[in-house]
Amino acid sequence: MLMLRMLAWPVLLALTLAATTDFSSADDRTFGGYECTDDCSGHKAGYEWAERKGIKSSSDCPLGNSNSFYEGCLAYTEDPYRGSDADDDGEDID
Repeated sequence: MLMLRMLAWPVLLALTLAATTDFSSADDRTFGGYECTDDCSGHKAGYEWAERKGIKSSSDCPLGNSNSFYEGCLAYTEDPYRGSDADDDGEDID
């Protein structure tokens, strides 16, 4: 019985830590609320394209090979004043 109690504490501690630990990467980036796959450059390109084209409606955003480009276009229709130079945390997009 004592051995079982000695084993229970480390297991309980490990489960508690796992339940309260945020395993998301510090590198997770978002653009206009959409998750970036890497550096948000696809989102930036879609946003800038929509801005140049004067896209007003999300239905005018092109569905194509790049989901991030599409999401960047959507971000523009949702907030045309946010700009495309930074992600949602203010980090520059090259």
